[in-house]
Amino acid sequence: MHRSAHSMACRRTHRKESLRGACYGPHMSAAAAESSPRPLIRRLSETTANRIAAGEVVERPAAAVKEIVENALDAGATRIAGVLEGGGMDRILVEDDGIGMDAADLALAIERHATSKLPEEATLFRIATLGFRGEALPSIGAVARLTITSRPQDGAAHRIAVEGGRVSEVAPASGAPGTRVEVRDLFFATPARRKFLRHPRTEAEHAVEAVRRLALAWPGVSFRVENDGREALNLPGTDWETRIRQVLGPDFAAAAVPVEAVGMSLDLRGLAALPSYTRPTTMAQHLVVNRR
Repeated sequence: MHRSAHSMACRRTHRKESLRGACYGPHMSAAAAESSPRPLIRRLSETTANRIAAGEVVERPAAAVKEIVENALDAGATRIAGVLEGGGMDRILVEDDGIGMDAADLALAIERHATSKLPEEATLFRIATLGFRGEALPSIGAVARLTITSRPQDGAAHRIAVEGGRVSEVAPASGAPGTRVEVRDLFFATPARRKFLRHPRTEAEHAVEAVRRLALAWPGVSFRVENDGREALNLPGTDWETRIRQVLGPDFAAAAVPVEAVGMSLDLRGLAALPSYTRPTTMAQHLVVNRR
């Protein structure tokens, strides 16, 4: 009864003093409310900012896999191999034979908005890479245990680790030319996010599909993905038409007809299935613009 009376009193007070917005608890006076400290604007810590960004950049294991594989493609890799464990929640491993990074670049790679893909602001109007914001690796490192080992083609290998936003020193390591990115315990630093993930099998399917879509746009690159010890994807580097058969299957390739148009600023090339070949969803529809 006391609560109902107080609630009604609050509502009456709120209507009477709507300009002031006054409605206080049973033990708070108007003077006490007015004297409470005003919240101050402050800069978020680097770890907190990265964890917030991770919620946008890395929403599930498939997003982490996509970001890492895109980095490998931008690095000029011709062979990309991935390993998933527990749907990518327990472990993600991506290895490539790209140009690699030296110690200095490796230290910068895990900082926010540090990238080699925007040498100048004007490049924003002619983006030729898959990523350019420089947020993926620091976002992943903020919510997981991230280890990157990289070796340039003519240099030595180095390793750096990030665990829940805590960055280690760059240290000498061993490894083949290229880059090896390992992610363990995704979202261990943000358990609430992990609770929203689906069954490991479902998460693994999304991750493999992310790689499959990239493979369509990069036929000359070899892709291989292993899920919990079993091969889930194996696409040797080839030409464009063969890659379409690899990804979409021989039935589609047999029912497809070429589509081609050349304009002053746009070249269009593709394959479209005949009306006799149908699918219940749009999952088999793919649009690639500038290899993206």
